[in-house]
Amino acid sequence: MAELEIELLAEEIHGGDGGFLRVRRLHLRNRDAEGTLSERYVCDFAVRPKGADAVVVALWRRTHEGVEVLLRTGLRPALWHGRAPELLPIADAERTPWMIEVVAGIIERSDHGEAGIRERASIEAWEEAGLHIAAAQVEFLGAGTFPTPGSMPEKFWLVAAEVPGDAVPEPPPGDGSPMEQGARIHWRGLDAAILACVRGEIADAKTELVLRRLRDRLAT
Repeated sequence: MAELEIELLAEEIHGGDGGFLRVRRLHLRNRDAEGTLSERYVCDFAVRPKGADAVVVALWRRTHEGVEVLLRTGLRPALWHGRAPELLPIADAERTPWMIEVVAGIIERSDHGEAGIRERASIEAWEEAGLHIAAAQVEFLGAGTFPTPGSMPEKFWLVAAEVPGDAVPEPPPGDGSPMEQGARIHWRGLDAAILACVRGEIADAKTELVLRRLRDRLAT
């Protein structure tokens, strides 16, 4: 691959306090190996003020019927207000602000290294699922991955933790955000959950990815 330098000419940050995201606008130009400069261009992408990456947590248990995974239905206002039906190439099967997902959360600036990610996964399991999971129980499912590198430099760290089969979740305390209102959890068979992703019943990419990695890990 030819060498290419990306020169930063100017940058701006858009977005006030109170949200989880900012938009960083970079004014750039490219310089190739011969020194030729491209036209100046703009690159916009979202950044998080609290941290750069996120942890995606597959909580699972063994039952007499096989492996089950914990799923969480929560509010996603952007789905309701950000997908105007007249702009969609294919209409959504259902217009809803609710999304079925696995537990996930922002890795905060104070969370360092693999130990910090494991601890954050433990915290999110309690806040979102009402389950006490020791950080030492958290297992990495391979390398991290960038879900949307064109619009956000956030990396997802995919992890899993086994829950005792007789464990009963307590009411999840949440993190105090109104977006936690009405959230609910349920268990579903691992294979059935992955099939629901393929069918579009669970339309969350990180959930499908972490569940597939979990299934691969359990098969080894």
